[in-house]
Amino acid sequence: MHTYTNNLANHDSDPLPAWDLGDLYSGRDDPAIARDLGDAARRATEFADQYQGRLADLGGKALGAAVSEIEAIDETLQRARSYGQLLFAANTQDAEIAAFYQNINERVTDISSRLIFFELELNRIDDHVLAEKLEDAGLRRYKSWIDANRALKPYQLGDDLEKILHQKNVPGRAAWTRLFDETMAMLRFDVDGRKLSSAEVLDLMMDAKASVRRKAAKAFGGVLGENVRLFSLITNTLAKDKEIEDRWRGHQRPISRRNLVNQVEDEVVDALIAAVKASYPAIAHRYYALKARWMELDVLDYWDRNAPLPDAGEGRIAWNDARQTVLDAYAGFVPEMSHIAERFFENSWIDAAPRPGKDSGAFSHSTVPSVHPYILMNYHGKARDVMTLAHELGHGVHQVLAAPQGHFLSDTPLTLAETASVFGEMLTFRAMLDAAGDGARRRLLLARKVEDMLNTVVRQVAFCDFEIRLHDARRLGEVSAERLGEIWLEVQRQSLGPAFRFDDEYKYYWAYIPHFIHAPFYVYAYAFGDCLVNSLYDVFQAGARDGDGGFKGKYLDLLKAGGTLRHQELLAPFGLDAGDPEFWKRGLGVISGFVDELEAGMRNG
Repeated sequence: MHTYTNNLANHDSDPLPAWDLGDLYSGRDDPAIARDLGDAARRATEFADQYQGRLADLGGKALGAAVSEIEAIDETLQRARSYGQLLFAANTQDAEIAAFYQNINERVTDISSRLIFFELELNRIDDHVLAEKLEDAGLRRYKSWIDANRALKPYQLGDDLEKILHQKNVPGRAAWTRLFDETMAMLRFDVDGRKLSSAEVLDLMMDAKASVRRKAAKAFGGVLGENVRLFSLITNTLAKDKEIEDRWRGHQRPISRRNLVNQVEDEVVDALIAAVKASYPAIAHRYYALKARWMELDVLDYWDRNAPLPDAGEGRIAWNDARQTVLDAYAGFVPEMSHIAERFFENSWIDAAPRPGKDSGAFSHSTVPSVHPYILMNYHGKARDVMTLAHELGHGVHQVLAAPQGHFLSDTPLTLAETASVFGEMLTFRAMLDAAGDGARRRLLLARKVEDMLNTVVRQVAFCDFEIRLHDARRLGEVSAERLGEIWLEVQRQSLGPAFRFDDEYKYYWAYIPHFIHAPFYVYAYAFGDCLVNSLYDVFQAGARDGDGGFKGKYLDLLKAGGTLRHQELLAPFGLDAGDPEFWKRGLGVISGFVDELEAGMRNG
């Protein structure tokens, strides 16, 4: 079975876990991979022979059976692709793994291209004809999946064009994305003679010593600057690729495609972005001015943004302690969530050890419903790492609970995909806050939580603002590296406020954000999820005072629904509406309230 050896000590005798991918495949040479892909290819060819050009003539029962069959074929393909993706994320520097992942992608793309006709033909069926077919229970089960696809109907192209776009993704967008990933993984940053990876140098930017943070920040920005021409080329190429496709499809705004896929209206996202940007002075500017006073500085340098607060006294948190903290917090809310989360530890579904070449971020990959999710993170023993663990386990629990919906119906739109992860963070934070009592420890926990929320809400909306400006500028021609840096500094100054000083090398920091490359406009989903959870938790607290009001059961139902319901339907049982501007103000008010408490503590102590 494919496991990763972890020779990195956790400084507390607890070895950090490495995942075992054996539940997908036993290794790159597992004959089941070729067997699965061969079977999928055969079934895809037979499926196309049977159904292409005939969907409109099928009855509801036959069409439901066809959807079920294509779902099974796609799940087989995604199982193989997930395995390659997880191998690559764990070691992006291994040339053999990179080639294996590329070959898997090419094979999956080739097979799936035979099935593109299905969704295109399904979308061409008249609404009243489809409504009659949906009277069959087997087809009606897939209604939310059909509706999500039909939302793209006005923007779909001819069959041949769609097939070409699909096949060209591997040598096109996917290849540029791979170049970005491999380049970032290979970069090394010199800090006092040590050649550090991006994950290691970013970790040093949260060091207690300002001199260490400064050296790490300067080294990071310097190397990004040395490679900025390549990163600019990648960014411009992908932005132009998107502009061409958007133009052919008829999208008026670069963000609209993402909103359609997220099953959220443009005006709802606009309201979110506007509300967060309007709140910059009340939450971000106010907090960072407070932090500068706390650190006895006239102005914060950009490397002080995530600096530990004075007298934080934060020692390294043992992995087993982090595990227990999160599991206890989940159990205090709903024991079922804790039981599911514990399976990730017991069954080697987590890879937590930092390693050279490993993806520097964190994620929970749902793989396919017939297997289970896998979590990747880089654990350094900081309180923020505990919150990352809580966040990714929230995703994992959500994915496990939604899995019975099946391959097509378990996936949640990005706007709701962050709900369980951010809620898991909030549960863990509240448990730690309750244990802290009053005084300095509580203030430190509050401050850390505010910083995390600012990183999730303010920083991610600033990222989205950067993308909007970038893609708008790219429509007029190639955007120079200098202009990219100017846009970056403009949005950072606007969002973080006058408490910060930005040195010249900070203008290159846009270049390392993977979401700009992997998934344009993904980033607002974090702010959406955080504000949504703040509002949800506000309802929960009010319900707890009045006897719960069935909140916990409703919340589990939300997670179990997967992608079968849209945000309006999922939030309605809680009396919430994301289309109401007051919804976003309510969520942002939670952050503002924490800042109020910190300011009061500063005045009183």
